[in-house]
Amino acid sequence: MADHYFEFKDVSKSFGDLEVLKHVSFFVNQGETGVILGRSGVGKSVSLKLLLGFLYPDSGHIIVAGEDVTGWTEAQFAGLRRRVTMVFQSGALFDSLTVAENVAFPLEGKGLTQEQIDARVNELLDMLEVREFADELPGDLSTGTKRAVAIARALAEEPEAILFDEPTTMVDPLMAAYMGDLILTLKNKFHKTSIVVTHDTHLAKKLADRVIFLQEGRVAFFGTWPEFEASPDPVLQNFRLQDAIIPALDATA
Repeated sequence: MADHYFEFKDVSKSFGDLEVLKHVSFFVNQGETGVILGRSGVGKSVSLKLLLGFLYPDSGHIIVAGEDVTGWTEAQFAGLRRRVTMVFQSGALFDSLTVAENVAFPLEGKGLTQEQIDARVNELLDMLEVREFADELPGDLSTGTKRAVAIARALAEEPEAILFDEPTTMVDPLMAAYMGDLILTLKNKFHKTSIVVTHDTHLAKKLADRVIFLQEGRVAFFGTWPEFEASPDPVLQNFRLQDAIIPALDATA
């Protein structure tokens, strides 16, 4: 395995005339949590999709699980996605399946008995504190609960690494804190490598071993959280200031 579990090497991606990523380079080592920060539209979620082959780079190289996956086929990526899974902002649950059935879905066809599947599902639902919703459909759940169920389903695959797309967007402060604590537990207790896309500096401070700050499609900062906080760059200072103001305004609303 290469030194880095995830790595972008001079990666660029455009959609027509719109350059979303411009010669982006960063890395995250095994067992670490990397946090991609930045305003909307700077290529944060695009970066995650490139890692799992949902999009392809125009140039550069992408390393996942220590392997150069640039130019891999869909069949190769399908195998990789069992080792590295993604929790989408929407949750991406199957609307016609109950919570328990959604979590059980990755376990089907693995030679497990129904009793073994049920036991694993209950274990995951208990871990995510959503067992009371086992028989409900996703349409009846809050945004935060959907994301918790999506994480449970992702963990059913027993992945090496997990990608999180805006896990605290559109959830209340208590659920946001819970999501942050959960991702931290996955790293500290289960040694999961992860990348978290967010605009939330409070979440980033809690989680980040490495911070990747994207600005206008480029890496404006790559380093540790203390280095990010100490940076004199006015763009980074303004981002930190604005993110501190918004929760305070929400609290008085």
